[in-house]
Amino acid sequence: PLVDLDLPHLKYKSWQPIIPKIFRESQNIFSLIKNRDLLVHHPYESFSGTVERFISSAAEDPRVLTIKMTLYRTDDNSPFIRNLIAAAERGKQVVCLVELKARFDEYRNILWAQKLEDAGVHVVYGILGLKTHTKTALVLRQESNGEIVSYAHIGTGNYHSQTSKLYTDLGILTSHKKICREIIEVFNYLTGSSLKKDYHEILIAPINMKKKFLEKINREMAHKKAGKKGLIIAKMNSMEDEEMSEALYSASQVGVEVILFVRGFCCLKPGVKGLSENIKVISIIGRFLEHSRIFYFSDGHDDPLQGEFYIGSADWMHRNLHNRVELITPIYQNDLKKELWDFIKIMLDDNRQSWILQSDGSYIQNFPQGKEKGTHNKMMELTLKRQKICLEWRD
Repeated sequence: PLVDLDLPHLKYKSWQPIIPKIFRESQNIFSLIKNRDLLVHHPYESFSGTVERFISSAAEDPRVLTIKMTLYRTDDNSPFIRNLIAAAERGKQVVCLVELKARFDEYRNILWAQKLEDAGVHVVYGILGLKTHTKTALVLRQESNGEIVSYAHIGTGNYHSQTSKLYTDLGILTSHKKICREIIEVFNYLTGSSLKKDYHEILIAPINMKKKFLEKINREMAHKKAGKKGLIIAKMNSMEDEEMSEALYSASQVGVEVILFVRGFCCLKPGVKGLSENIKVISIIGRFLEHSRIFYFSDGHDDPLQGEFYIGSADWMHRNLHNRVELITPIYQNDLKKELWDFIKIMLDDNRQSWILQSDGSYIQNFPQGKEKGTHNKMMELTLKRQKICLEWRD
């Protein structure tokens, strides 16, 4: 009711997500993904023109043999459900993991599960005692030369068309052989047919994710002690895990710079003398809800693009690292690393939407000194600049 009031001067200017140029120019999305990894950033870039298109193309393509995906939350008129049902009716093998304990969506998910099963989709309900929170889709396609190629989408947000216009989320579309091979194992794990513990590319909770993150924090400490660069940047919804907090305190004490973008609550205290003087916690609040998860480790390098970048579904919370199935993937391509680094720099430069957490638990809002540099406006401007497109191409 408040938003419907006729007070245009109190409302944001409208924004419609942009379909990236590379997607507009390609007729076959699988040929596109086979050539290179693609990073998509919602709601700046269109969810329907990228992620939804990936699944709808898989449902329609006669060369696609199998579609597997996880559904944690989706909307009432979900195009993903429709496409999975259509794919099953065309004789494709379709596997969908539905999380029945997604808070507030339990009833809806039960109904969707029944509809999917009625259509012949193999519905899986996950692993006993663990919520399945990962946002992952896998497509197996037989190419014209007979080769079976795997294609995957790994995201930070739900397969939900409506929230994709309000929540900021990242996703990667890839056919990277090693990553896709491990994602196949993840789906085998979810269906109870894999006990794989030695993932080398991706981070999986509760299997190896926390252990790997702690190893990377310790490595930054070792680099710093050796006189090299020590920098950790992490963006998430909430920060609560005690062991991760203790590790970051230890890193701060040896001089590692730690920057956390935490939109929700944070149980770590920054700026405490002798404990966390090198830790800064920033919350970005604005027209979109910050939902993406990014993790960066400099690995001793001064050039940020030589460091390690990761995106995925997990926050640094005990429940995410221990009680949920989560997936985080590395980003290897330098052009995609640069996109993530540009986004990080925009958040660091924010003087309008950012709030700085103090050691006593209070927040101080940044106020512009000169020109306003809010993250969301800057990202909308950057998206238009990158795509070099006219308004008629907006989704």
